Amino acid sequence: MIKKVFITFILLGFLSPFIILAYYYFNYDYDISSLTKYEPEVTTRIYDRNGDKIANIFAKKHRYYASFDEIPPRVIEALVAIEDTNFFEHSGVNFDAIFRAVIKDIKARKMVEGASTITQQLVKNKLLTREKKLSRKIKELIYSFKVEQALTKEEILERYLNEIYFGHSYYGIKTAADGYFHKKLSDLTLKEMAILVGLPKAPSTYAPTRNYEISLGRANRVITRMHVLGWIDDATFQEALSERPTVYNDTLTQNKAPFVVDEVVRRLKKMGIDDLRTGGYEIYTTIDLKLQKAGRDAVKFAYDEAIKRVETYKVKDLAKKKRDRNYELQDVNISQLNGALVSLDSKTGDILALVGSYDYTKSSYNRATQGKRQPGSAFKPFIYQVALNLGYSGATKLVDNAQTYEYEKDGEDMKWRPKNYEKDYKGLITLREALVHSRNLATINLVNEIGLPQLVQELKKFHIKNLPTDLSISLGTMSMSPLELAQYYSAFANYGVEVEPHLIQTIMKDGDALYTKSQQSYFVSEPTQAFILTTILRDVVKRGTGRRAGVKGIELAGKTGTTNNNVDGWFAGYSPTIETVVWFGNDNNTPMYHKETGGRVSGPAFAYYFREVLRLYPQIQRKFDEPEGIIEVDINGQKEYFSDISKPPRVEIEEDPEAELLF
Repeated sequence: MIKKVFITFILLGFLSPFIILAYYYFNYDYDISSLTKYEPEVTTRIYDRNGDKIANIFAKKHRYYASFDEIPPRVIEALVAIEDTNFFEHSGVNFDAIFRAVIKDIKARKMVEGASTITQQLVKNKLLTREKKLSRKIKELIYSFKVEQALTKEEILERYLNEIYFGHSYYGIKTAADGYFHKKLSDLTLKEMAILVGLPKAPSTYAPTRNYEISLGRANRVITRMHVLGWIDDATFQEALSERPTVYNDTLTQNKAPFVVDEVVRRLKKMGIDDLRTGGYEIYTTIDLKLQKAGRDAVKFAYDEAIKRVETYKVKDLAKKKRDRNYELQDVNISQLNGALVSLDSKTGDILALVGSYDYTKSSYNRATQGKRQPGSAFKPFIYQVALNLGYSGATKLVDNAQTYEYEKDGEDMKWRPKNYEKDYKGLITLREALVHSRNLATINLVNEIGLPQLVQELKKFHIKNLPTDLSISLGTMSMSPLELAQYYSAFANYGVEVEPHLIQTIMKDGDALYTKSQQSYFVSEPTQAFILTTILRDVVKRGTGRRAGVKGIELAGKTGTTNNNVDGWFAGYSPTIETVVWFGNDNNTPMYHKETGGRVSGPAFAYYFREVLRLYPQIQRKFDEPEGIIEVDINGQKEYFSDISKPPRVEIEEDPEAELLF
């Protein structure tokens, strides 16, 4: 009887694990679809034109995905050596290892050794909670068997190395390699691989950014284990032990160009891409990070200089007020002052730099793309380009005198008396000098000569939006963003061909190109006519209103713009290859200080930027190319440029002998 009871107990002891396993197997649903159809959230990366990373964008977990083919064999060897030597032999659970661990734990009277396989670790991290119960351990075993039946060993390893946490908020080994070492997986040394595969056991303890020496010790155990197994030779072993890799302690929120990233996000939403933070896209922009920094520094430099100037003005104004009680002080809120800059490759329209304020941390509103302001006199070159296209030349005489214009508004008779900024008149002035010195009255009279209907029709070639159909067009009263103005100015910088700006070059996902930029351009004027305008705008920088924008060693052309009451201050210009627009003004549309013009506030930012361009790219083209068909004539000691359309005075007289008599 006792013998039977004893045998029964032995049988029950032997069968009970299987009975328990059967109970859990048949009474619970074991869904492993999240592993068989593994689609983790993957970080989107944004790069500049040179492949330098601008930022990571992710939702909750920062993860780059690495296919099994991307993972170096040495990584697999190192992982298997330290975590699960019999990985390729067992079916998910290593019972020999479990029994060895149990014996060691009993002898030590505490948990001293685990026996989880790589498959079990994957199951624990992906399919189970972290509760420490017998039921969870049983489920872990069943899940592991199911996973091994559904996936190949290679698929399990791929999922493990992409799912596991590697510390420092890095999920997946590809993320950790980039974060800790700034390397691709294929470029890792054996020591770096050992550091990474040693991390999942205790990511916080072994993190090389926190405990470098402890991390190296763990890596050396991995390398030693590989050597003991005969997987690396003595020379490789010694070399790996002695290596001390450089480790980077980057922050996940590092964003080298936040205005660019925000604009990319806006554009992708318009394209219908809603999973930007989880979809694992690789977005290559047209931005040059070096020029982006130059643009940011340029805006901040000009902002600081403007603040210092206004403070100086205020002191002087107070002194004047003490001497003259009737002197009116201007109430200027300098806390509202801000600026923006956008820079393009003139030929392609690629956006090289995009700066939306003087400090992103204080204001993330992107004035370069979202702000709509009046360009003022920065719009005048479009009118003058139309005139040149119609046969005017730099030597054509314009009338610079005052006129009063009567018009009706809301049933009431109104009068408009425009003035020059200098409040004087020149009488007759050449077209070149009228634009060089930004003469309002000469420009208005030029518009009258051309005729508003014809002018508006010609200006439509620039694709300018919301063009006014009255004389206010002469003074740039329509609204546009700096980026829009930059597009329109490309017609001057690109010898008569306007190009649409691009920010995104390509969008990649899983190795496939989802989007590739396409070039969109519009013919506006002949190269000769655009070049003639460039020579005038070049004079604006040399000796006109844009002198503060000049930079020694490179030819620059451009135009200042200051709207009524100094509300907006612009400088829009270009070198032989790069076009740049700078805007400054108060965010609440109140006037800046009355001495702050486009040339004074925005010109210095433009100059700062191009000085940096020369420093960064000294090989850049420095002189404008003269297109075929340009005729140079010396008039009163000054060089003037003509073409078959804008004919020299001598040719005009020969073709129209009655012109002098008619005059």
